[in-house]
Amino acid sequence: MANTGSTLLALITGAAIGAGVGLLYAPDSGEKTRKKLKDESKKAQDKLNKKYTETSSNLTEKAKQARVDFEARLEETLSSASHKADDILTAMETKLEELRKQNARLQKEGKGGDSNKSNKAVV
Repeated sequence: MANTGSTLLALITGAAIGAGVGLLYAPDSGEKTRKKLKDESKKAQDKLNKKYTETSSNLTEKAKQARVDFEARLEETLSSASHKADDILTAMETKLEELRKQNARLQKEGKGGDSNKSNKAVV
């Protein structure tokens, strides 16, 4: 974006300097000089408009590409997060099942075991 601003500034500066030098060294009459200045300013305006259109088009394309890239990365991140969440849930379910079995075993031992054993916490 900074290059575009520099390019436009250079174009406008060059056109102004060229017009000034043209006036100083103009061997033609005032009418011819004014016509030349008008023609040169029209050319400079056309160049500026063309450069503006090109820059605008380039920026639009870059914005579209950035959006596509962002959406792809977002989809990839969400997919990865979903897989990780599934893995965590599976591990938690496995651990829960182990704890249930351990709890059932401890309750069974508590009912049928001897009374000298200390009570164990039931999860």
